[in-house]
Amino acid sequence: MSKTQTGASAIGSVLLPVFEYLYGAGDAVRTVMSALIFFLCLDWLSGIRAAKRDNSYASKYGIDGVFRSYFMLLLPAGGHLLDMAVKLPGPFFGALTIGLLYHIIQSMTSNAIRAGWGDWLPLGMLDAISKWVKSELDKKIQRAAARKGDVPSDQTRDMIYDSLFQIRLSTISQLPSNQAPPSSR
Repeated sequence: MSKTQTGASAIGSVLLPVFEYLYGAGDAVRTVMSALIFFLCLDWLSGIRAAKRDNSYASKYGIDGVFRSYFMLLLPAGGHLLDMAVKLPGPFFGALTIGLLYHIIQSMTSNAIRAGWGDWLPLGMLDAISKWVKSELDKKIQRAAARKGDVPSDQTRDMIYDSLFQIRLSTISQLPSNQAPPSSR
């Protein structure tokens, strides 16, 4: 075995038991934690692009985000440890993990819209997504404005909501005439 293989084996022999102790064993745990990490990476990517787009990028906020991400990744571990302490099959782990996934996907979608990527969101879901992320989008606009020293205005919010509406209109106008647009609920 080469030094690289020996090193990788040594790291794996330490990290896998630590992972299984913190989060639990099994394919479901590995899959849900992989999904959590995947969507957290997409949230970071979309958040960085959104901050660069509206000139609110600040390294201090990004550094705080690293610690916030570690905290969020450790919450399911705390849930698993609570489950082990009270000898339950995983409700704390499941609740914390699903709650985090919900929050991260909402944040990622809001960041993607702020980054101007709304064109790539599926049309049928755009109405539901824009309603779903409205409060998160408002919070992100306010935080971005505060980091720049601006006061978030209704005009800024209206500009973002108008761009969402324009994306929806442009996509509807590209539909074949025999296809009805998705209904607004």
